[in-house]
Amino acid sequence: MNIKTSQMNSLINHEDQVIVSWGESYATGIEQIDKQHKELVNLTNELYHACLNGTETVEVAFKTALSKLVEYVRFHFTVELELLKRVNYPNYNEHKKQHDTLIMNILEASKDYGGSRKFIAHKFVRTLKDWVFGHIAFSDKAYSAYIHEQKHKGILSDKQINP
Repeated sequence: MNIKTSQMNSLINHEDQVIVSWGESYATGIEQIDKQHKELVNLTNELYHACLNGTETVEVAFKTALSKLVEYVRFHFTVELELLKRVNYPNYNEHKKQHDTLIMNILEASKDYGGSRKFIAHKFVRTLKDWVFGHIAFSDKAYSAYIHEQKHKGILSDKQINP
């Protein structure tokens, strides 16, 4: 059964729909980073809601929400990498490479939205969610464990982690 987007929109209460919810699986235990990750959850859901709007507003709402999300991801990655430098994280270069790849993938995939190729915004948001939140749940948890271990050993202080 193939339901048109407009028909599907009438069946969904958009305000209650989320594509990702904050959960402990994303928590690093580092206040500044967790606060930013929560904002990424909000912005991802905002982008998702833009996809669910009526067909006339989807393109404008999607592009606005996407731009906002991409800028926030860049800001967050900068803050995160500064933290990893401060704490001498041994896998800094690999983590930075993952960030660079994520940004490149997001920008490349978003080009398809305005291009001549068929692109489904909803699918893009799901892919974005998987990229970003998969990174948080695994790679960010790895540096978080390192930081907490170094703090427990007395090698790192709260000032170094949260200046």
